[in-house]
Amino acid sequence: MATVTYAKATRIYPGQTRPAVDSLDLQIADGEFLVLVGPSGCGKSTSLRMLAGLEEIDQGAIYIDETDVTNVPPKARDIAMVFQNYALYPHMTVYDNMAFALKLRKTPKAEIDRRVKDAARLLDMDESLLTRKPKALSGGQRQRVAMGRAIVREPQVFLMDEPLSNLDAKLRVQTRAQIAALQQRLGVTTVYVTHDQVEAMTMGDRVAVLLDGILQQVDTPRELYDHPGNKFVAGFIGSPAMNIRTVTLNQNGADFGGMMVPLTREQIAAAQADGGEGKVTIGFRPEHCELVGASEGGLPMVVELVEELGSDAYVHGHASFNGDTETMVVRTDGRVVPRMGETVFLRPRTGSQHVFHAATGDRL
Repeated sequence: MATVTYAKATRIYPGQTRPAVDSLDLQIADGEFLVLVGPSGCGKSTSLRMLAGLEEIDQGAIYIDETDVTNVPPKARDIAMVFQNYALYPHMTVYDNMAFALKLRKTPKAEIDRRVKDAARLLDMDESLLTRKPKALSGGQRQRVAMGRAIVREPQVFLMDEPLSNLDAKLRVQTRAQIAALQQRLGVTTVYVTHDQVEAMTMGDRVAVLLDGILQQVDTPRELYDHPGNKFVAGFIGSPAMNIRTVTLNQNGADFGGMMVPLTREQIAAAQADGGEGKVTIGFRPEHCELVGASEGGLPMVVELVEELGSDAYVHGHASFNGDTETMVVRTDGRVVPRMGETVFLRPRTGSQHVFHAATGDRL
């Protein structure tokens, strides 16, 4: 097991002016499961490949424990990587795929056999699978073989690059729980890349959110959800996404579609500074909004879509903000839902708002 440290690690691809990863500062604790998440092109896979030694580091450094591995070749870093496409050798059996790296190390045959069979048991793989070729396996089974190949190496650090992306929805849910439980049992420091924020929230001890190569925030899933550090994190974390609107600021608070959202004096002062120009950005989670009667002072919203999920439902619609039509989402009781085209009235719960600077996007 080991700690991992990115110290202002930067990667600039040839011919590009903007770094793919820009001065990444990140410390990963011994035995921690850290998830890198963000939209396509944000730099998460590049960050992982820098740690693996598969991408050069143009500036800064990366440490495993106290050792600077910036210029250490991949095979000498004592890491094991699980790829998106599994990268299994099609002509080899499952056993030989899992044992391959150990054979290259000249590990004794008895030790190889012990490790392969121990990994198979750990992954609930029937030993009969060990004699099959990858083409005879399902997607979930191939994913387990790729995991087993990493486990038998007994590395200091596991690296996983979107290993569930080729699985169907049901199998993804099952497998992500298995991976998280397995990592806790093994206690190996793990860096996991995904674009799926639900996957990130359900698996990681901490989650690091990236955008345009820059680390936006790193924290526990709960803290990211309850206290997003900026507008981007607020909109990215959570499904459905937070309702976020930039609205007019006045001396009492924010005008949210005709409803007054009270703000503290400190928030109002901070919103007016640094180019706020009389605006502030307000966000409400769908579960922090409710549908009320027409006489209760809510925001009129025309229903466009109702997603019924059993006990709950998500009501999507459009509402007017200063003459502009904006989409909104409310979570409500799944047994009493409005009809498409109906006008309903939305009211955010007092004190549940998230407040961000209109120009910088930073949390106030």
